[in-house]
Amino acid sequence: MEPGAHDGAPHYNENNAGRQPREMSPASRKDAQREADRIEPVLKRLWKQGKWDPRSVRAAMLALGYQEQRTGAKGEQLGGKLDVRGMEPRFENDHYVTHEGARIGLRVHNDACVTAFVQKTNYQVQVNGPYLESGCFEPPFAH
Repeated sequence: MEPGAHDGAPHYNENNAGRQPREMSPASRKDAQREADRIEPVLKRLWKQGKWDPRSVRAAMLALGYQEQRTGAKGEQLGGKLDVRGMEPRFENDHYVTHEGARIGLRVHNDACVTAFVQKTNYQVQVNGPYLESGCFEPPFAH
């Protein structure tokens, strides 16, 4: 059994390395938590108002002073730290379903993110290190 493997599968940790967030320094974690504490009441308000579409969520985050992430033609970072997207499709009852809602990724430092979502049923805000290949957002499941 591989240490840390959820179900004891061989190579679990190796196969899922890209799904593990990188470590945050204590100072970066503190800064990310401060931003999460700013975002949480805004998402709570949006959730209570029934406004969980990406456009409304993006507008609320921009109103907090965050700038939308911009990339160049070759994928280079041109500025901004905020990424707001629709929800990821999920497999339910033998087919994929994309629920209404928005996901937020805010790059606080190179080693720290705030990730959040708001949807009809609930909302959540958390801090985490970035993922190797997908930045602040957890990559879709593979293997």
